[in-house]
Amino acid sequence: MDKVRWGIIAPGRIADTFAKALCNSEGSTLYAVASRDIRKAEEFAKKYSAQKFYGDYDSLFKDGGVDIVYIASTTAQHYSQAKSALMNGKNVLCEKTVTLNSAQFTELMNLAREKNLFFMEAMWMKFLPAFRKAKDWINEGRIGAVRMIKADFTNLCPFDENDRLYRNDLGGGCILDLGVYPLTFACDILGYRPFRVESAAYIGKTNVDYDASFILYYPGAFARCDCGFDCENENAAFIVGSKGRIRFERWFFCTDTALLYDENGTLVEKYHPPHDVNGYEYEIYEVEKCLKQGKKESEINPMIHTLSVLQIMDNARQDWGLRFEGE
Repeated sequence: MDKVRWGIIAPGRIADTFAKALCNSEGSTLYAVASRDIRKAEEFAKKYSAQKFYGDYDSLFKDGGVDIVYIASTTAQHYSQAKSALMNGKNVLCEKTVTLNSAQFTELMNLAREKNLFFMEAMWMKFLPAFRKAKDWINEGRIGAVRMIKADFTNLCPFDENDRLYRNDLGGGCILDLGVYPLTFACDILGYRPFRVESAAYIGKTNVDYDASFILYYPGAFARCDCGFDCENENAAFIVGSKGRIRFERWFFCTDTALLYDENGTLVEKYHPPHDVNGYEYEIYEVEKCLKQGKKESEINPMIHTLSVLQIMDNARQDWGLRFEGE
């Protein structure tokens, strides 16, 4: 294929950020947009010069001109929408958290394999240059053996019972919206199968988790991950090794800068590459590469990694007694 032709459903804030990166990629084109409000679809299509727009999702899924669908809706809708896209023969990139639970994801993973289609969670953090550089430093032995990881992702979000973040029926709560990032961060460094996980959460009056903490245990190492809505932490991340450490300041946005320190605490290297656009372009480049090479999943973000993080979150929610509507 000369260019990957994308269809976007649910053109909201995240889709807008994604489309800006997409339209700056020489390997992709925005072909179609769909929204339940056709006026929004038309406005989005005009803004980003998409060829087509639809007032329903099924029409986009059935459009033969779409190579891959980017799903940017709320978490509770991901499972049914991704399933419909896959059933219609479309490759899928779905925003995090990709489904409410591991059972839903397992069904989609098996369906994608049955249909011989590409399927990936849009975990853009894993493709960012600074994050890739940190993994290179670790693999080169620059900080020795990794002993400890600490990663926070908290946002002070004013309470609104109608906001998706606070609604159980929309898959709200901090674990799916925020916690998935530090958990993935830790697992991608230390491994996706910790031998023990401890967690705690504050379940608020709308029956979603407002704050949560995790400790992941590995042979010779552990990771501490925190997330929450009703406080604002430093949101830094540390990877501490036997011979040094790596620090990300305001690590989520977008791990812009990776700082490498030696065992004496001396800064020895700073990696701060400018983004081509806004950071979302790197996962787009990965999808382009996979589709053009005929790969059905990414080696950087394979489906088994996504499944493992979902299982960690499932087990934590089971301990907390938290279930979502639609499970």
